[in-house]
Amino acid sequence: MTTAEVPEAGAARLRLPSAALCGVLALLAALAAGHLVASFISINASPYLAVGNGAIDLTPVQLKDFAVRTFGTHDKLVLLSGMAVVMVAVAAVAGMLSARSPVIGAAIIALFGLVGGFAVYERPDLSAVALLAPLASLVTGVAVFLLLHRIAPRKDIVAGSGSSGASRRSFLLGGAGVVVGAGAFGGAGQLISGTRDATASREAVGKLVPATTAPAIPADADFAKLGTPRFLTPNPDFYRVDTALSVPQVRTEDWSLRIHGMVEKERTYSYSDIRNRPLVERTITMTCVSNEVGGDYVSTSNFVGIDLADLLGEAGVRPGAEQLFCTSVDGWTSGTPVEAALDRSRGAMLAIGMNREPLPLEHGFPARLVTPGLYGYVSATKWVVDIEVTTWRARQAYWLKRGWSEQAPIKTESRIDTPKGFATVPAGAVRLAGIAWSQHNGIEKVEIRVDNGDWQPVTLSAEVNLNTWRMWWTQIAVKPGTHQVFVRATDKTGYTQTDQRAGTVPNGATGWHSTTFIAS
Repeated sequence: MTTAEVPEAGAARLRLPSAALCGVLALLAALAAGHLVASFISINASPYLAVGNGAIDLTPVQLKDFAVRTFGTHDKLVLLSGMAVVMVAVAAVAGMLSARSPVIGAAIIALFGLVGGFAVYERPDLSAVALLAPLASLVTGVAVFLLLHRIAPRKDIVAGSGSSGASRRSFLLGGAGVVVGAGAFGGAGQLISGTRDATASREAVGKLVPATTAPAIPADADFAKLGTPRFLTPNPDFYRVDTALSVPQVRTEDWSLRIHGMVEKERTYSYSDIRNRPLVERTITMTCVSNEVGGDYVSTSNFVGIDLADLLGEAGVRPGAEQLFCTSVDGWTSGTPVEAALDRSRGAMLAIGMNREPLPLEHGFPARLVTPGLYGYVSATKWVVDIEVTTWRARQAYWLKRGWSEQAPIKTESRIDTPKGFATVPAGAVRLAGIAWSQHNGIEKVEIRVDNGDWQPVTLSAEVNLNTWRMWWTQIAVKPGTHQVFVRATDKTGYTQTDQRAGTVPNGATGWHSTTFIAS
């Protein structure tokens, strides 16, 4: 069929499946083009990721908390998958609404590009040049939609003319070309962005050998054989909760840390400046504020780095300073109390390693903050590149704007790990085991209560330091039937955790953890 024989757009209605496919393929082409252009600028400029990051920023706190609680570390995958389903559905509907005229579909596809452009514009870590990525998406998406709409088969082609079959062939060839092109563009974008992967930079750092090592972990620091976690959490198992849809790729040669604001002298440090100093190693337990009662967002590592107080001392913190307004390479911010950062007994660090290895990429490589005793959202900025010494009134960090508390001391909590909920165990002697934590206060004792009986003390593991968790275990005698066990901890200030249940918002969950098991 010649070009002259192709029906004019609007002369006849497209078949609905073909119309829907026009919208979906145009969307695919748009996203691939945007991803390719973003690979030369910043992967966060990819419209798909930019919209996803924007969705995270706009999501109500309660919904975010639900997502973390329900999906755990898969919350970002769920978000991206949900976005994909919605976008494909909208694109298909846009195509079907354009069965007679391409105007509506082209407008909706263009709207996708505009939304992506707005999301990129709002990103604090992207410059104006990043808008080229959503622009590429917009132009490509509209152009592909108009092309496919023009060659798509229509309902009322004159019977017997042979045009219907030719139109189908043209459309199939055009659609296949779009799929192949989108795959090539998207794959090329992924390949190019992969050349900026920080893995090689991390491997080049080598093993970190601290000048001051943490005390050896006693053999009885955990009861792993009795059902507790190992005292030190292996790096791959360390919990991860953050807002980054794509893990920032920062090479050591590109990284620097700026300290400025209410200081006597602004300072900027390169990675080698930090790496070549005498390093210190500290054993620290970290807890996420999103950790529900009995939750898994608590882990322990030997962090390697330098004293944050040393860096602040070199800059000279001025009187009246209240917070460190810390910024990640991806624009996320936190506010750390200056008092906690300068408290040498607490041991706040600029960490570059975990368990004698450079920080894993997903845990902040090349450098992050670790401030013992405070929830991570105020104390543990990953991929940190900027520290502004300022006041609480002058700057509000990411979560503070969303209603979370300014100060965030970790609460005294405990957990039962063994037996698991609704497990079936032999009647008679039943072993119970778990953990308790009260970072920077330390755990004094842990007690359990079986079936509303009296509170009974349990055996505690050796204490490593005040900033780490403690393991516990005990053995009880039970008769056949269903039993419920509660646990509570008392810290070294004399505070015993409350039984009053509270959610994670705005400053951490409270309540006794319990488990129910069946003895048979």
